Amino acid sequence: MACYTGPVCKLCRRESQKLFLKGSKCTSPKCPIESRNFPPGQHGQNRRFKQSEYGTQLREKQKVRRMYGLLETQFRNCYVRAVKEKGVTGENLLQILESRVDNIVYRIGFAPSRRAARQLVRHRHFTINGKVVDIPSYQIKPGDEIKVREKSRKLDTIHQSLRRIREGRQLSWLELNKANLTGTLLEVPTRENIPVEVNESLIVELYSK
Repeated sequence: MACYTGPVCKLCRRESQKLFLKGSKCTSPKCPIESRNFPPGQHGQNRRFKQSEYGTQLREKQKVRRMYGLLETQFRNCYVRAVKEKGVTGENLLQILESRVDNIVYRIGFAPSRRAARQLVRHRHFTINGKVVDIPSYQIKPGDEIKVREKSRKLDTIHQSLRRIREGRQLSWLELNKANLTGTLLEVPTRENIPVEVNESLIVELYSK
């Protein structure tokens, strides 16, 4: 499946916000946002203009899409599904994105970033309820158990990521068992429990035009 393979730090600079695409680098002084918090390119520092309503909506959509590592068609498909479901479309969209297996792997702590989680899933390092899943967009349901496969239990990437987990990182709707290298989605998170600084209503307005 296609995915963005270019320099990800430029994406954070374009959105003027940390999207946490590089794992530990994003929380270190080496993060480009700390020293070059302006759009990339030759004229990045000189870009000063009033953004239109459409531009504001577009930037919010691009920010969320890049945060979760999706291409435009993939993101649009998630939105179409969110519209069809009952409830608030913006919240439905975030719940669908958060329920992807690559995002759950990242949230639990098995990977330092969503990009790394996507690669681990594609390389068949996890099982869902005992079955190997290698599709990053696979939707996890409440009660599903994610487990590191026996042959993958010694991967440095997974153990280094787990060692970096702090007490405050664990979310109430996820459960991690470090001893067994398993994680469980306890419930579909509500908007208040999804830790992303985005205004999803702007995305709905953009696609509704």
